[in-house]
Amino acid sequence: MINFAVPADVAEKADRVRRFVTDIVVPYERDPRLTQHGPTDELRQELIEHARAAELLTVQASVEAGGWGLSHVDQAVIYESAGWSTLGPVAMNCAAPDEGNMFLLDKIATPEQVQRYLRPVVEGHQRSVFAMTEPDGAGSDPAQLRTTATFNGTNFTLNGLKWLITGARGAKTWIIMADLQPGSDLPAGPTLFLTDGDQPGIVIERIMNTMDRNYVEGHGVVRFENLTLPADALLGEAGQALRYAQLRLAPARLTHCMRWLGAAARAQHIAVDHARTRTAFGKPIGEHQGVSFMLADNEIALQQCRLAIWHACWLMDNGSKARHESSMVKASVSEELFKVADRCVQVLGGIGISDETVVEMIFRDIRAFRLYDGPTEVHKYAIGRQILRAI
Repeated sequence: MINFAVPADVAEKADRVRRFVTDIVVPYERDPRLTQHGPTDELRQELIEHARAAELLTVQASVEAGGWGLSHVDQAVIYESAGWSTLGPVAMNCAAPDEGNMFLLDKIATPEQVQRYLRPVVEGHQRSVFAMTEPDGAGSDPAQLRTTATFNGTNFTLNGLKWLITGARGAKTWIIMADLQPGSDLPAGPTLFLTDGDQPGIVIERIMNTMDRNYVEGHGVVRFENLTLPADALLGEAGQALRYAQLRLAPARLTHCMRWLGAAARAQHIAVDHARTRTAFGKPIGEHQGVSFMLADNEIALQQCRLAIWHACWLMDNGSKARHESSMVKASVSEELFKVADRCVQVLGGIGISDETVVEMIFRDIRAFRLYDGPTEVHKYAIGRQILRAI
């Protein structure tokens, strides 16, 4: 039987995280360095140092790496508390894409790559990117990869165009997916490469204007122009990038859900406070059925999402790859949390569409969450195929 009771030590850590986010991080939500393109690197570093001082930096790392050695279920509890502010995961160094990149590098990087590229990210000294998505190729279907790589026996040469590359500007650790062409002694096909972000041949053309602003330095358009990398830039095995992407995405979908659950719970908290104090037609609006039912629907949805996340995490903690389950959870949780945020805007009325509260920011960011790590429709497509194969 699955026991969903939160252990006392994990509950204490979650409370500690919530206090840190509430007392230290939330005041930064009005900082001008939280821009249209997300937090600046300067703001991120300031937040990182607060978390370091509070001994709450990269808590998801192993004990050997200075973290808490959290299970997936433990992470779900802690990340929900961190997500109380969209800046919370940024401060604690457990935001995307760094959190997923750290997970992947820990699994497949060589010891030399770990020291050069992973450790500085774990320690909060530099950021990372995962460069896969393309304007005319790879995205929801990474098999359509058009960025190419050739190998002459000594060096790789990469050419192609990427976009929606989160945090590209200023990132130091780059994971790049490219289609390794036939003609060498290496297996051809989608392959991952690891390099420094300041290499000649990496051209950041522009930062895209998007509705979300919770990721450091926004989303970039990046061109690779004869990017030349040494043989040891190969990450993992040649031709295995799609398998590695799935290794990264299954837990990353769930950690997205964990963080956004915290943000949606924050929006609900603000809406409930408003419903208690705002009056209309002779009583607080929360006493009107139309409003109370919306708040009730939100509370039901939050708990259902929480249990779904915990169940998928429990499966992973007990040896399941949980790819199918993580896809179902990501699809359902992203849709339900968007409904929660939408109802919170409705309860708040006029101020719900203003920046008088952070609900409007949460609403915009959660709308984008329905697309992160695959839109709902792609997950449903994959789930449907799995169903048909099982019959």
